[in-house]
Amino acid sequence: MKLWKQVLIGLCLGVIAGITLEKDVARELKVFGTIFMNLIKMVIVPLIFFALLSGITSISGEGNFTRVGIKGFSAYILTAVFAVLIGITAGHFLEPGKGVNMKELIQQSETDNNKAFTETLAVAKTEKSAKDFLIELIPTNPIKAMAEDKYLQIIVFTIFLGVVINMVGDKAQPLKDIINSGAAVFFRTIEIIIKLAPLGVFGYMAFSIADQGPEILRSLARLIFTVLFACLVQYIIFGFLIAFFARVSPFPFYRKIFFTQSLAFSTSSSKATLPTAMTQLQDRLGVSKTNSNFLMPLGVCINMDGTAIYLGICALFFAQGFGIDLTMQNYMMLILTCTLGSIGAAGIPSGSIIFMSMVLGSIGIPAEGIVVILGVDRVLDMVRTTINITGDSAITLIVDKTEGGLNEKLYYSKDV
Repeated sequence: MKLWKQVLIGLCLGVIAGITLEKDVARELKVFGTIFMNLIKMVIVPLIFFALLSGITSISGEGNFTRVGIKGFSAYILTAVFAVLIGITAGHFLEPGKGVNMKELIQQSETDNNKAFTETLAVAKTEKSAKDFLIELIPTNPIKAMAEDKYLQIIVFTIFLGVVINMVGDKAQPLKDIINSGAAVFFRTIEIIIKLAPLGVFGYMAFSIADQGPEILRSLARLIFTVLFACLVQYIIFGFLIAFFARVSPFPFYRKIFFTQSLAFSTSSSKATLPTAMTQLQDRLGVSKTNSNFLMPLGVCINMDGTAIYLGICALFFAQGFGIDLTMQNYMMLILTCTLGSIGAAGIPSGSIIFMSMVLGSIGIPAEGIVVILGVDRVLDMVRTTINITGDSAITLIVDKTEGGLNEKLYYSKDV
């Protein structure tokens, strides 16, 4: 049985277990998901380092590297801005905060406080300015950045190192061979670990269903619907982008990306899904190894369309719930801060919560409102992570096609 089918079965069994088993028992099943995630985390930092470095050093010619880099970076930023606009538009017309008594919801949420809840809220209230964000991009100690999982710093260091290696030329060829071997080793390691995905998906889904329950979902149903609708619009737009810019049918992409999406949905982590996404792009969709190794790690760290949508909708939700009328200046500020927030979000479960206060503060909304959405954030995190990784894969495919690297025969193959 193919792995994606096993994952789908694990997903369904997890939902059934979360509904039918006692809450405490179902929550304990999270151990399977935790073990799987820890195995992924064990290799994700060296994989990002070697894969990105291998991709950069494999791009022949400084002009080619610059062209691919500009294309990828520009596409990621533009899709993030466009995603924010989709979120703001959906929030404006569907009005998820209409009729919501924000003060009452805040009091209700605070009543259910626990230690983890308090810690999450404390992190959410941490102020982050644009200046701090830019300064933190540069690692003073790359090894420390790797040890602390500071992915944006790792990306900056790796790109800088890769460019310098290319500048050295033939003398750096032995180092390039080591880099390529390191990338191959960690890809093989991921292939072994990923075979446990069905068990990890089962554990996480059982825990999520048991932990959230239907009550909180009903109370914020309008917000959930708005986020789902906007994410669906973004998902369809990816297909149009592939058809227009890559000049290929988007249907093979949608069909073959399903396994990657199911893993993103269940783990709520773009970083944990990255190795699988890169493998699927290369082995099933025909994307060149060079461009996927370079663009996917970059995209996972700076391109989070689902998160951008979510931040935009939540800002409108809180504004409507507090009865605050937004001006055109407020909307412009939202576009800027939501884009920065989506770039800065760490790609881990509920990472967008950290930047929510920056977004809300930019339009004068109290950060205390964040407590209201913490109950459904985990559920919506699963959806927006799926959009995040789908967007990264779509842009990588488009750039690779424009560079002449896409194997269209493999792309259109009937492999399922």
